[in-house]
Amino acid sequence: MPPYLLGLRLGGRRVLVVGGGRVAQRRVPALLDAGADVVLVSPDVTPSLQGLAERGKITWQRRGFRSGDCAGAWLVQAVTDDAKVNADVVAEAEDARIWAVRADDAESSPAWTPASGRAGDATVGVLLGGDPRRAAGIRDAVVDGLRAGALEARHSRRKPAGVALVGGGPGDPGLITVRGRQLLAMADVVVTDRLAPGGLLDELAPDVEVIDAAKIPYGRTVTQDRINEYLVEHAKQGRFVVRLKGGDPFVFGRGGEEALHCARHGVPVTVVPGITSAVAVPSAAGIPVTHRGVAQEFHVVSAHVPPGHPDSAVDWAALGRGSGTIVLLMAVERMSLIAPALMRYGRSSDTPVAVIQDGTLPGQRSLTATLGTVADAMAAGDIRPPAIVVVGDVVNVAREIDMIRADMGRDP
Repeated sequence: MPPYLLGLRLGGRRVLVVGGGRVAQRRVPALLDAGADVVLVSPDVTPSLQGLAERGKITWQRRGFRSGDCAGAWLVQAVTDDAKVNADVVAEAEDARIWAVRADDAESSPAWTPASGRAGDATVGVLLGGDPRRAAGIRDAVVDGLRAGALEARHSRRKPAGVALVGGGPGDPGLITVRGRQLLAMADVVVTDRLAPGGLLDELAPDVEVIDAAKIPYGRTVTQDRINEYLVEHAKQGRFVVRLKGGDPFVFGRGGEEALHCARHGVPVTVVPGITSAVAVPSAAGIPVTHRGVAQEFHVVSAHVPPGHPDSAVDWAALGRGSGTIVLLMAVERMSLIAPALMRYGRSSDTPVAVIQDGTLPGQRSLTATLGTVADAMAAGDIRPPAIVVVGDVVNVAREIDMIRADMGRDP
């Protein structure tokens, strides 16, 4: 007969787990996530389970199973590597009319633990007649579909309200967060950026309204005030709005301005962090922004106005005197002014510099130079936005990695 699936609400309820090995290590965290009061009975446990006990997350009774241990439990898990012990645990639980799961023998287990996973507020559980591998495969397919928006999620009775400011990451659609992708799949309206991962838009349902709010440098642009109005207008019509932005919405993304505008108009806002290009793009080019013995700090700078401009709030003198890594955003058109300023304030003209254009995208390309030559090298290389500029000795770490890779496989 097929099993009867049921979701147990275990908050504050005692759950007995007998056994402290790898199976227990997989199951205990899920029980804790469900709010269970977990009592673990086992002479030995894995280091991870011991850590949970030492932090007071579970109660560990450092001994073998004894008669009476099941008393007061709402659920019992028999997960030792001793079949007789597991049978004794299940027998006691059965006598007390407590549901028990036996990990080593599905046919002798009164209850089964499904292959389960979460996608947002959805919990997926799959049982497949004692075939855990196939159940896990089906579970993964369903969870992946929900996370990617391939399975319908927009018509839920509990659809989000208001506006979600979603960081889309540095460009590659695969680098958006799981939560960002989930909310994007539920959107009625998407207000998108020029630097947002455009490939995600093709996955949207046909009835989703997409508003292009691109700001093209020295070209067509949508004002920030108008973008703010779009968000509030559509949200007040009862539509769920996703503001899809490149990178992270709160790292030079003007997400704070949009959140303030929504708050002032009574529109609820959800903020979903994204992977900022300031760190992700150097990483994609093999450049660590920090490296032991080389750089223990890094500075992310918006260079939309050059040194000496009345609107610049950047302390270029401090950056020139320092030795940390400098990551420059929106600097392509101004490197001929930025590089001399950094040298004037103390950075050596031999300081390594890397420029990465279209980071994480198929067309990614990089060039390396020095602070004294980078402006000319960028002009000669026809570097265009979007591009990230990295200044500092960490650039040499990437070169070293490339040299080691090039040497691998060569004849000695």
